[in-house]
Amino acid sequence: MKRTFKIFSLLLIATTIIIACKKDKDPATTDFFVGTYKGSVSYNKDGSTITSSDGKVTVSKVGDTYNFFFGSNIPDIKGVKFEKSGDNTYVSVGSGLTGITIDAGTLKMLVVKDGATWTADCTR
Repeated sequence: MKRTFKIFSLLLIATTIIIACKKDKDPATTDFFVGTYKGSVSYNKDGSTITSSDGKVTVSKVGDTYNFFFGSNIPDIKGVKFEKSGDNTYVSVGSGLTGITIDAGTLKMLVVKDGATWTADCTR
């Protein structure tokens, strides 16, 4: 009985260590910036401007691209690709969708596309 208890205890300890180690992922390999950021947002097109000092931007991931959903009647930005720049900071790449810098705590945006301009200075 002692031997069975000892083996069971060792098995339980080993399982706990394995589970704990699986959680130690580098944030750069996960979608750590998916979520909602709050702060100042604006949109300008054809002389019409929408601004909000208490706006929000919700970031989601579909495949290998990211989408930015704004409140305040600001059009969404979809299909953005990123590359890593420094420690856990990402910068948007591609045609027409550059100007977005994001990490786990901040979102900064100045995107000019098709005559429209989006800005965001948000945190979580």
